[in-house]
Amino acid sequence: MVRALAAVAFVGLGLASAASAPIQCGHTPEAELQEDETPGDALWKLAQTFKERGQAEAEKTTLKELVEKYPASRWVGPAKEELGRIGGT
Repeated sequence: MVRALAAVAFVGLGLASAASAPIQCGHTPEAELQEDETPGDALWKLAQTFKERGQAEAEKTTLKELVEKYPASRWVGPAKEELGRIGGT
């Protein structure tokens, strides 16, 4: 009986701990939802500024820099798409 109560208490503690622990998942958050700015974020924003100003060569150079120097950036996919669109690959 004592063992059964101890087992129930142990399981209860485990469930209480799990309920208060943060949920962690193995996916990368959407770019718009990430809070900390990275060098890749800064280069992407800079490229977008060049695009808005009609400075295609500066946009292309910035996107290439992003792809080459920060291959793990969440912006590499969109940067490659944009380079393909503007003929920068």
